[in-house]
Amino acid sequence: MEKSKNKAKIIFHIDMNAFFCSVAEIYNPALRNTAFAIGRENSTYGVISTASYEARKYGIHSGMSLKEAYNLLPTLNVVSLPYDYYLDYHKKFVNLLEEYTNLIEIGSIDEAYIDMTECSLKKHPLVLAKEIQTRILQKFKLPCSIGIAPTLFLAKMASDLKKPLGISVLRKREVAKILYPLPVKDIFGIGKKTYPKFEEIGIDTIGKFVDEKNKSKILKIISEEYYQDVLNRLSGKSRNYIEKEHYVANESISTMQTYDRRLIGEDEILYELRLLTKEMHERLIKENYLTRTISITLRDLSFKTITRSKSIDYTNDFYLIYDIVTDLFIDNYNDETIRLLGVGFSNLIKENLLPKDYNLFNLPTEEEKRENITKIMQEFQKRFGNNALFYGKDSKNSLISNTSENGVEAPEVIETERTLLNS
Repeated sequence: MEKSKNKAKIIFHIDMNAFFCSVAEIYNPALRNTAFAIGRENSTYGVISTASYEARKYGIHSGMSLKEAYNLLPTLNVVSLPYDYYLDYHKKFVNLLEEYTNLIEIGSIDEAYIDMTECSLKKHPLVLAKEIQTRILQKFKLPCSIGIAPTLFLAKMASDLKKPLGISVLRKREVAKILYPLPVKDIFGIGKKTYPKFEEIGIDTIGKFVDEKNKSKILKIISEEYYQDVLNRLSGKSRNYIEKEHYVANESISTMQTYDRRLIGEDEILYELRLLTKEMHERLIKENYLTRTISITLRDLSFKTITRSKSIDYTNDFYLIYDIVTDLFIDNYNDETIRLLGVGFSNLIKENLLPKDYNLFNLPTEEEKRENITKIMQEFQKRFGNNALFYGKDSKNSLISNTSENGVEAPEVIETERTLLNS
């Protein structure tokens, strides 16, 4: 693995704007400049996957129920396309990015991180960003925003600053000026179930979140480990490099289960999701893989199928993975009766390929302790059975035993840009 020493990295986050709507407009140009959304056609049941910018003006957004969307705009046009259509355009824009670098990390179907540090020795980063943005728009009719920063997290935050078709640079020294006034919900990684709790106690901006005097209130909502992790990311103390293996390791594993009985209610469905997650996790461990992207699939009685995913840093921690499965389900479940469930892991990498100094966004010591506990549990379960030892409900770090069940710019200009990004 090659790493630049003593250099600030130049990371681009390429974020396709309203990607699903943009692809729909390609196949049906009549949709352009109209208020429409991606979802189930000819129905008031289900949720909005994404909405056009014209529809967003009426308050319609992803995750909103179709019934609520129609209440806001009775004339809303709801359309759907086969998933393969979206995947095809995903591959097209990724192939274009490969013309610049092979250091690519896929965030999801509509976003990617690329390391442009070396490319920026020949062209200024802003020139490159405009070139990429223009080419993707002209060649594929896909608008995108690009964030430029010294870390992946800050690049992601930067790409959200100007949409659509924005290009934003976020230097470490500008974080307080640019990010602190923003709503706390804009912190990448803060779930939509969590940020309302911050708002309720007056933590409504990023600036208030990082203010030391609010720490005690915040720790009543999230753990200190999570709190410190967010502070590290906001200060630029997080991962600033992409490895080729992260992109080329495209293997994925998944499982799906169709149920003869109807699954109704969160508790029953979460129970089944836990079983599927455990099945996949055992395979992950057996094959010595770490996963970066966790996904779930839900299919209701009308055969409407949705797949949702979230990318994190590489892990094989069952409890972290299941927490994400749970969040994905809760954020996307609307009391439907379910007939099929699926759990999948993608963006896999062999554990021995992970660089020794890979730090999972500088995870704190407490998380390392938890990983050690998990390893102990796995060894214990091999000897005495899967139900022999597990975390209790009172605390994820509280172990319970149950053994009874189973006995163009000059280089100096670019160096200045790097210094600015890193300061």
